Amino acid sequence: MSSTVEASAGIGCLKVSSKSSPASVAGAIAGMIKDGALVEIQAVGAGAVNQAVKAIAISRGFLSPVGIEIACIPSFADIVIDGEYRTAIRFAVEPRYMRGVPQEYAGESDVSYSFE
Repeated sequence: MSSTVEASAGIGCLKVSSKSSPASVAGAIAGMIKDGALVEIQAVGAGAVNQAVKAIAISRGFLSPVGIEIACIPSFADIVIDGEYRTAIRFAVEPRYMRGVPQEYAGESDVSYSFE
């Protein structure tokens, strides 16, 4: 793959750098979600996290017209780059609702939240 977006074989993990094109990453996210794959995005550094967040927002725009809404769950990951330990931010992106799919099959629950 290109040097700016790298997909790990079989895992569905997109590695995003500060030089990654958000539109390209968004296309990869949308394609994987449409194929039913679990998507994880990994970014190290503020610039890479910025590009990853922009890509997630753009992918939402790609998926919304076809009836797919996505949710993003961030987490930390300890990784090793060139023998050095670094902290990465990982974003799990998954479909949360698909228009035309019954609620019980679209991952929705009966739980309601109140933020008063």
